[in-house]
Amino acid sequence: MNTSSSASSNQALSPTSPAERVFAMHDHAALWFSLGVGLLVMQVGAYLLPALSPQQALLAIACGSLLGAGLLGWMAKIACDTGLSSAALMTHVYGRQFAKLPIVLNLVQLIGWGTFELVVMRDASVAIGRQAGGMAASYWPMVMTLVWGGVIALLISGSMLKLVRQLIARVALPLVVLSLLWLTWHFVGLALEQGWQSLWSRPGQGGMGWLPAMDLVIAMPISWLPLVADYARHGKDGRSAMRGTWLGFAVANMWCYGLGVLVALTLPSADLVTALLLAQGGLIALTLILIDEVDNAYGDTYSGAMAAHSVAPSWSVRRWGLLVTVLCVLLALVLPMHSIEPFLLTLSSVFVPLFGVILGRLAWQPAAQRLAQAPQWMANAQHAHWPTVTLWLAGIALYHSMPLISADAGSALPTLLVCFVAARCLPRTA
Repeated sequence: MNTSSSASSNQALSPTSPAERVFAMHDHAALWFSLGVGLLVMQVGAYLLPALSPQQALLAIACGSLLGAGLLGWMAKIACDTGLSSAALMTHVYGRQFAKLPIVLNLVQLIGWGTFELVVMRDASVAIGRQAGGMAASYWPMVMTLVWGGVIALLISGSMLKLVRQLIARVALPLVVLSLLWLTWHFVGLALEQGWQSLWSRPGQGGMGWLPAMDLVIAMPISWLPLVADYARHGKDGRSAMRGTWLGFAVANMWCYGLGVLVALTLPSADLVTALLLAQGGLIALTLILIDEVDNAYGDTYSGAMAAHSVAPSWSVRRWGLLVTVLCVLLALVLPMHSIEPFLLTLSSVFVPLFGVILGRLAWQPAAQRLAQAPQWMANAQHAHWPTVTLWLAGIALYHSMPLISADAGSALPTLLVCFVAARCLPRTA
């Protein structure tokens, strides 16, 4: 097999061409702010109460968001400097033969996330419709699942670069910022009416430590680690990709997690969508957030298509994207909505050590050297790289062992640090 021709026919494993490097810092920031906003994020923020006090929850949110978004920014810089996708970076570090395992795991989790997004959009649409006096019939959830699936299929048939630069940056971003501002103003007003001091000083009931809570906050940005390179490789330079990604996602993550805490404090409800609808103007704000949720589902679908294309390049990215969309729609129609906390933490157990090793191997190498090596990197990545593979598997075991070693230390940060340092210590030829 001719390695160079194989790579050139595989969009996911080929370095990005100069003509495709169009994203400036504001494009990265707009994309990752938009992807960081979501009803799921707010729901997880609400999970932090009443186990933690509001002060502890907000501290965990701030620290976890800055650190998690920083990891995204760091990965974005590596991807932009090399021009390589997530699948290509996994192949580079773990070897092409073994990398298919994490790539397939990534595909599975992206289909899972896409399904969750469709369920969230469907349920929110039906709730909005019923609040407005319609959609009372039992068939509406199925109808809205198909409608949102059709929207994703339409978007995946177009250009990702145009979607980010025109639709997200110019249209979706201003609308979602306005909706978040409105909801924040409303729930801060409720908190003031109920007595800010009493709410702020409410003690936590226990059951979750501060570091495990930060693990839950970090889980959200870490769940995007397998996707960030697919977009950041289209950046003009690594530093702007890092700054834009870090800033955009950190602000969105802190805002949405914090809003979830605020909603849980002022208007407790088992259903976050219902709580938002009860807010003054909540119907309009929730509708705008729901529209923004589309890019989350699109991001899952596009990166899922990139992962599948890297393994089976005979199908184009667009064709794989349509298939992934169909799978997500079918799963959303038949699967119940489960608790997302175990799902997020299970994903972290796989991808925290995976990308800890990737960061340890590729961080701080001269950008020019990485770019110079990009055309022939596939020739050195055919066989499994067992030192890094072993380190990744050991990292997964460490992640799950941390609650037994120290229940209060969390799992994500210790595992990430150990894998990063160990990967840095491996010989460069390993």
